[in-house]
Parts: sequence; structure tokens; C-alpha cells
Amino acid sequence: MDRLIYTAMTGAKQIMEQQATVSQNLANTNTVGFKGQIDMFRAVPVRGPGLLTRVQVIDETVGADLSVGKILQTDRSLDLAIEGSGWFAVKTADGKEAYTRAGDLKVGANGVLQTHSGLTVLSEESAPILISSDSSIMVGKDGTLSYLVAGDNPVTTNFLGRIKLVNPSPKELVRGDDALFHSLTGDSFSSDPTITLQSGALEESNINVVESMVAMISLGRQYDLQMDMLKNAKDDANKSSQIMSLT
Repeated sequence: MDRLIYTAMTGAKQIMEQQATVSQNLANTNTVGFKGQIDMFRAVPVRGPGLLTRVQVIDETVGADLSVGKILQTDRSLDLAIEGSGWFAVKTADGKEAYTRAGDLKVGANGVLQTHSGLTVLSEESAPILISSDSSIMVGKDGTLSYLVAGDNPVTTNFLGRIKLVNPSPKELVRGDDALFHSLTGDSFSSDPTITLQSGALEESNINVVESMVAMISLGRQYDLQMDMLKNAKDDANKSSQIMSLT
């Protein structure tokens, strides 16, 4: 009885947490470069005096779906999609280096190349990339940035820098609460010159709406099952009390 109550109670709570994860994934269906979060349930014993008979269920993030999303053509020069594996290196608000697949870039008010959410895009030297407001930007397949100023010979372009593109092993990355990916050890990764970009295109979210909706229905049924188990435990306890009172 004791184990039943704890298993059902914690199971119901963690199912609600996993529902929140699925909901978050669905909410980011249209977020550029978004990678779905993967959660799993795990049964663990409750530690402490007098609690060895109790077992609880926990929901934990075991990783992310790193499959490549569909490529959407936009014909905008600062919309970039990574072909195959790889990541854009960006600078977070706390000054650390993080990684994203979101290639919808823009030039900020201070002339710094940024992601759509305002994160600074880093160059190969791990420095910000400054772009003049009156220049026309072109991006090569290797991430090289060139520009033309009004009146320049269109045949001759000016080299601006190269976007830092990295390609670490998935085991070396950890997903943050900000939906960005970070180095598991805290060290930054070296630039990978073999990564290629597609200009005028964006990688869509890799969330499968149908699979996510099926997961939500399945979790809802599991929640109902946990509630039924708690109800059965209550009924069994009441019947046991009645038998004891008769004796």
C-alpha cells in the first residue's frame, strides 16, 4: 500500500511535468532552429529514515532531438541555414559562449551582428562582428562575411570576417534552460572550417506536431491511470479499516 501510494502520487506529478515539456516543444513549432527536448521517467527509492519502502517516480531530461529540421527558403541575405551538422557560436548575456541552430540574423542598433533574439554572433576569433549600416552584406558557404558600400565596384567585395561555426559531438553538449546548447565541460569549441551554410534560407524547428499531440494524449491517459491507482489505494484502506473494526 505504502509503495503504491508513493509511486502513483509521484507518477502523477511527474506526468504533469512531462506534459509541460511536450507543451513547450509544441509552442516552439515555429521557432527557427529549435531542437525538441526529450524527457523520460525513472523510478528511484526515497532516501531517509523509515522511508526505505517508498518509491517515487521522477521525470528527467535525458537529452535533445538533434535531428535537422526542414530548410525554408527566404531569399534574405542574413537568413542562414547550416547544411548538415554544426552550430553557430553566440555570446550569452553572462558573457559565456553558447551554440544555436537559429540562423535568422540581424544587425543590431550598435552595428553588431546578432541573432533574432539579440544574442551576439561570434567570429572565428570569438569576437563580435561589426557591420556598417550602409553596407550590403553577403555570406559565403563557409560563413565568410563580405560587404559592399554604396558606390563600390560590385565586382570587388570587402572581407569582414567569418562566423564561428563549430561541430562538437552531441555527447559534448548540454541543453540549457534558455534552449541554447552549452559545452558540457564549460570550455569553448574550436571553429570547424568544413561546415557549410546556405544563405537565404532558415532551418525550421524539428518538432513533429502529430507525434507531440499523440504524446500529450498518452500522458493524459497515464495521468488518469495514476489517479485510478490512488482511488484504489483509498478504497483498499477503507475496506481494511472496516475489517479491523469488525474484529
